[in-house]
Amino acid sequence: MTKDITYRRIYEESSPEDGRRVLVDRIWPRGMRKADAHLDEWLRDVAPSTELRRWYSHEPGRFAEFRRRYLTELREPARRQAVDHLRDIADRDKLTLLTATHDVEHSQAAVLAEWLTSAGRSRA
Repeated sequence: MTKDITYRRIYEESSPEDGRRVLVDRIWPRGMRKADAHLDEWLRDVAPSTELRRWYSHEPGRFAEFRRRYLTELREPARRQAVDHLRDIADRDKLTLLTATHDVEHSQAAVLAEWLTSAGRSRA
């Protein structure tokens, strides 16, 4: 079964078509009131480490290396529970990964969505 996993900015208006809305940032989005976020949950444990986030600094020229390092982090035992939780959600519902990042195409949400829908989804 193909999973329906998308990603977008948390600042965009929510839609019933979003399905389950999960924030995948480590830090709460600036200027966003929790009541306005329309989240199902905030899953900090699946976000990139603080060190990786600071190194990347959302510079598109570093995206390929960021992606490689982030995928390595996602395979760490400390993140397994959070990743498995996202997989379980995606098995049952449409899943929208949310981020505050301006450039969502070069974000952890994009990497995570691709990984969850590809071979990385296997529970090996």
